[in-house]
Amino acid sequence: MTTSTTTTKDSTMTTTNDATTNDAITIAVLGSGRVGGTLARGFATAGYPVTLGVRDPSAHGDGPMPVTDTVTAISTAALVVNATPGDSSLERLSGLRSELAGRILLDVSNATVRTADGLPGGLQYTDGSLGERLQRALPETRVVKSLNTMLFSVMTDPGALDVPPTVFVSGDDGGAKGIVRQALHGLGWRDEWIVDLGAIATAAGPEAMAVMVPSLLGAIGFAPFALSVAR
Repeated sequence: MTTSTTTTKDSTMTTTNDATTNDAITIAVLGSGRVGGTLARGFATAGYPVTLGVRDPSAHGDGPMPVTDTVTAISTAALVVNATPGDSSLERLSGLRSELAGRILLDVSNATVRTADGLPGGLQYTDGSLGERLQRALPETRVVKSLNTMLFSVMTDPGALDVPPTVFVSGDDGGAKGIVRQALHGLGWRDEWIVDLGAIATAAGPEAMAVMVPSLLGAIGFAPFALSVAR
């Protein structure tokens, strides 16, 4: 198996607080930066009921989906997407343990030490991953790591690349990974592009890819890219 970097060419779910069916996925996206905003719009365009959860809803104008505080957003959803900065995600989400209980947490963040120019530096956690730490801190939540090995625009438009990209999935719960896989399909990810690496412990490998992002962007410019597995 070799890896290469590539550059630019459904379902809905009825839910209760703790359960999901295969009819409709209700989604809350936490974080309104480029990643969170892109994912929220992508899921909304795909037809999913989406709520954007932010610290200060009053700072956001009208948009294509409801914007509310984080706790309220979580209460509306079965699938919660962590698009908050990875260097503060553990502390932020650990404080929401009771709110996140019974839900699936799709973690797309990378925990890196930020450089002076705001780009990722070294890994914040060198003995494991953010995904693993979130699962330990949130034992009543099913944590799945995915979508963290690409530029944010590729998350919702994988078909734009010249070469088929790969998206990795890590998590301890097979049912939760199955629901995340459905959500990925809604964003345009083909089944053959999705690689299930196994348990949440496997998230350390994909998270380490963040270390090469500054040099990669320096080499190719700010262009869409994703990790791709050639086989």
